[in-house]
Amino acid sequence: MQEKRRVVVTGVGAVTPLGLEKNTLWSALCEGKSGIKPITSFDTSAFDVHFGGEVSDFDSSKWFDVKEARRLERFTQFSVVASINAINDAGLKLDDYDATRVGVLIGSGMGGLQEIESQHNILINKGPSRISPLMIPKLMVNAAPAQVAIRFGIKGPNYALVTACTTGVNSIGEAVRIIQRGDAEIMIAGSSEAIITPLALSGFSAMKALSTRNDAPQKASRPFDKNRDGFVFSEGAGIVVLEEFETAKKRGANIYAEVSGYGLNADAYHIAAPECNGDGAAKCMNSALKDANCNPEEIDYINAHATSTPLGDNIEIKAIKRVFGPYAPQIPVSSTKSMLGHQLGASGSVEVVICALVIKEGIIPPTINYETPDPECSGLDFIPNVAREKKVKQILSNSFGFGGHNASIILKGL
Repeated sequence: MQEKRRVVVTGVGAVTPLGLEKNTLWSALCEGKSGIKPITSFDTSAFDVHFGGEVSDFDSSKWFDVKEARRLERFTQFSVVASINAINDAGLKLDDYDATRVGVLIGSGMGGLQEIESQHNILINKGPSRISPLMIPKLMVNAAPAQVAIRFGIKGPNYALVTACTTGVNSIGEAVRIIQRGDAEIMIAGSSEAIITPLALSGFSAMKALSTRNDAPQKASRPFDKNRDGFVFSEGAGIVVLEEFETAKKRGANIYAEVSGYGLNADAYHIAAPECNGDGAAKCMNSALKDANCNPEEIDYINAHATSTPLGDNIEIKAIKRVFGPYAPQIPVSSTKSMLGHQLGASGSVEVVICALVIKEGIIPPTINYETPDPECSGLDFIPNVAREKKVKQILSNSFGFGGHNASIILKGL
């Protein structure tokens, strides 16, 4: 049996409410800063929720001319910018490679919802003759990987995944598989989301999924805390450059980590709630550990999905305890969503970027707003409120999504 090809992360890029550059994001996370604030892109006075994780400092003119920006939906712009940053961070000169051996896999939970809303308003108010011919190419989810490929002349495998909040981990995990089976040497992989819109805010509010802590937005995302009341919806993108290990080593690349394990499955239980006993999540983590040939006690940090919902956080903790048994209390577990909010389809890939930086820098970001322990979420080390210096060799990161999707990924320092 042929040995599995090794795949490493050599570049990272992210667009987040805490910054558009990796160093800005990293500093804010280590300082325990929140990127949550009142929404400014539209009037929220009629809504139950007035805040979110808006990327308010994103200026498209820095990367796109006026014509190009008009042709790219916000989630695609995020994808392109994060890809530019990741490729630059990797020191990749794509002209040195066979373009058919480089690919792009970028997903989104909901794609071009902003374009759908704006064009629907035009249809209702002005009629069908006024609909933009750019509408379809802008709103389709696969516009993100397509536009990255067009910008860089990348001609290898190219597609988009949609698995709700597991989209980011699935996109990176499946891109790893593409390299492992020999269909590419390099993949640009991750996910993007930009749905801070009136329709999305209305929909998530109608589901009673969101925190309504309007008086203290930066305190609203509080994973594992007894007084959590829902997630904070957010936006952004996370992109990594993945390379076959020997290819990366040959060019002297700066390697953040190896992607050593990946697991995925489905609860097949409920469209919007996790399986009550956490069985699917536990089996998913075990699949990732098996793929990485890693024992539970070898994991040094868990980046939890932990969105700050009463049910979801509790079930994830149950699953972690099942998988890691007596080792569970010894493993630091934190939720960076406490600072970034829930970036939905983009969350998993941004968290992979963060995990790569944890391995590189030897610091674990905290779970902020952890003030009142919840007896239902007890017995683990949540790194409350203050970052911790710790040399980390292997990290497991979880993502769980509407539809019952589960995905776990393991990064290993070299």
